[in-house]
Amino acid sequence: DHGCWERPEDMDTLRTSYVLSPTKPGSELSAEIAAALAASSIAFTNTDKSYSQLLINRAMQVFDFANKYRGSYNTSVGAGACPFYCDYSGYMDELVWGAAWIYKATGNKFYQDFVKANIASLSGVFRFGWETKHAGIYVLSSQWAIADPSSFNNFIPNADNFICSLLPNSPTRSVTYSKGGLLFREGSSNLQHTTAYSFLTIVYARYIHNAKKTIACGNQVADSATLINLAKSQVDYILGNNPLGLSYMVGYGQKFPQKIHHRGSTLPSIAVQPNHIGCHDAKQYFETQNPNQNILVGALTGGPADNDSYEDSRYNVSQSEPTTYINAPFVGVLAYFTKPTITFT
Repeated sequence: DHGCWERPEDMDTLRTSYVLSPTKPGSELSAEIAAALAASSIAFTNTDKSYSQLLINRAMQVFDFANKYRGSYNTSVGAGACPFYCDYSGYMDELVWGAAWIYKATGNKFYQDFVKANIASLSGVFRFGWETKHAGIYVLSSQWAIADPSSFNNFIPNADNFICSLLPNSPTRSVTYSKGGLLFREGSSNLQHTTAYSFLTIVYARYIHNAKKTIACGNQVADSATLINLAKSQVDYILGNNPLGLSYMVGYGQKFPQKIHHRGSTLPSIAVQPNHIGCHDAKQYFETQNPNQNILVGALTGGPADNDSYEDSRYNVSQSEPTTYINAPFVGVLAYFTKPTITFT
């Protein structure tokens, strides 16, 4: 999909489908699907019980497939996934992630035991995103540990250590902050990390708030309000409270990115130009210094550099490309702040 700059309405390039099977497994993807189905079953529990049951039944079937036929889609799919979406962390984190969500949805001890038996293999990694699930597992499983410490005695330290890796004054901090206050982790499209960690921080803040628990990071003691304040500082920065006064959400505020790396936003709509625009016929639209013709309202770009600068250019993909894995966790963050339950400053 990186080979053509064209409108979705004009796409006539090959769109190959790939299938996982016992001989060509993909435990990362299968287990991730199982997690999504299980989480969705929880969402429908009180509104459509039969659909909720269908979802959780299928989640268990897909997890069984992922676990029984272990292997990476790096091998099974090959060039269909790599180099853009290779799995680098292995598939065990997705298997534990899938089991954790099914346990949350069902209370089935098999999945609890699976998490217990395999969570130790994930320790020391504090990442969460489309490819790595470690930090999400720590936070999700901490809810059970808070409710039943004797059964999950090593789960709370995992979540606490993750939070300590984020807090600005923590001696074990593993992220950096720009002078303007934005959280950074190495890699491209930094807002994927900022939004994902902000989401997990809010989730864990709610857990420890209900349990009247604090977190010790060396000499720093953090409570739920500390975590909420951190998440809010990231939201405020993203939406314009930063050295440039620039909102990184397209269409929000008076000043936002105008030349995002997005095909449909750049090219004229079919209402303006109904003629077909071929795969390699859009050079003029990509290279123009004019703003994009269509405002992709609500999209988050990759964000600024770690010195708080931002290049509003389609060529700077890391900074100007919007992605679903940046927007998705931010929806959860904003949902919380529409009706917060924890006092913050």
